[in-house]
Amino acid sequence: MGTRVFTTAAEAVADIDDGATIAVGGFGLCGIPDALIDALRESGVGNLEVFSNNCGVDDHGLGILLGAKQISRVTASYVGENKEFARQYLSGELEVELTPQGTLAERLRAGGAGIPAFFTPAGVGTPVADGGLPWRYAADGSVAVASPPKETREFGDKRYVMELGISADFALVHAVRGDTAGNLVFDKTALNFNPLAAMAGKVTIAQVEELVPAGELDPAQVHLPGVFVQRIVNTGPQNKRIEKRTVTATQGVSA
Repeated sequence: MGTRVFTTAAEAVADIDDGATIAVGGFGLCGIPDALIDALRESGVGNLEVFSNNCGVDDHGLGILLGAKQISRVTASYVGENKEFARQYLSGELEVELTPQGTLAERLRAGGAGIPAFFTPAGVGTPVADGGLPWRYAADGSVAVASPPKETREFGDKRYVMELGISADFALVHAVRGDTAGNLVFDKTALNFNPLAAMAGKVTIAQVEELVPAGELDPAQVHLPGVFVQRIVNTGPQNKRIEKRTVTATQGVSA
């Protein structure tokens, strides 16, 4: 199946239904598919299960879906600067599977490559492997759902834990450039989780800042081939935000 070009983000996500699993690219607020996320917010779809490095901030990115109670479960590396994410998790409104960042990246890559599981040393000897991490809390603060123990195995003289690959119904990604065949080019830090999320989606939807005809991109500069991308929409330049601004006052200059 080739890549289909859509006119608007709303049209591109129109068939994402309640209960869908979605892999979302980006790191912090860098390279997030903000237009596609906004379109999901407007659609009102709910009970979504999201795989993403983090969950945006309270008023931007995936945080707006959290605030609207459209997400029921998140697999992520950290809570980040999102207070609502932490509140929903600790109050039992949201199920959260926290996983080491490198493990999450490899789980997405493995799922996209058709690898059902793999062994890694990350997490061996901790609750990541032994189980017991709180996935969902009860209203009284007790643990309602805990992570199960995972299979471990020795290779040589080291022990490893088995992690499952991630495959999602849809993937939402952001690229700086793309062509009508779905080939994508990412910018700097946006290159980390976006290609991995795109690989993990059965249907991958890419928003691009610039869309060019097929054949115009230098093949040597393409970061993700169009075989992984089913839909593409030109949303123009991204509304870039800084997740957390930290400044140091200069001597003799008031803040």
